[in-house]
Amino acid sequence: MVEMNEVSQIMRNATSRSLLILDEIGRGTSTYDGLSIAWSVIEHIVDPEYINARTLFATHYHELTDLAESTQGVFNCHISATEQDGKIIFLHQIEEGCAGQSYGIEVAELAGVPDSVVHRAREILFQLERDNQGRRLTVKKSARPFDGQVDLFSAAQSFNQTNKVIDKLKNIDMDYISPVDARKILEELIAEAKGKV
Repeated sequence: MVEMNEVSQIMRNATSRSLLILDEIGRGTSTYDGLSIAWSVIEHIVDPEYINARTLFATHYHELTDLAESTQGVFNCHISATEQDGKIIFLHQIEEGCAGQSYGIEVAELAGVPDSVVHRAREILFQLERDNQGRRLTVKKSARPFDGQVDLFSAAQSFNQTNKVIDKLKNIDMDYISPVDARKILEELIAEAKGKV
């Protein structure tokens, strides 16, 4: 309610001369409600008959990035990031286009959330994505994916497999392994990476 009161005040008082900065509109409700609210807020703000104001609109709803193709005056930017040694590094550079993926769990890890919580979050994410595929596909049908955009919901399973392989690699003591054992472990890791284990 607090967020919606703020959005209401902004939209009732903004003019075409306003600069609006909106962060994660719709975050305090269900995914579909939040996405719908955020989508309609953007359309109202950019419509010349209503507000037509310059706006910075931060969101994690990847579906909203599709508005850049269908709505005049809307374009996407993201903060660039890279991964190094399994860790996310934010490069503090703004780039054109939408973000390729979400890094919510990685950000939680960077913020110092305990490892056990981060690991459990990855397990829960994988479970939710597996159990709710049909529900997510409904949302995805309303948005056209960009070429090269990583599908977060299918990427999580791949990430989970990769994480298991990395965990096994971390536990190998190179000083005390024979070539035969090393080959056997390598074969197991390759099979797991391919999803055959």
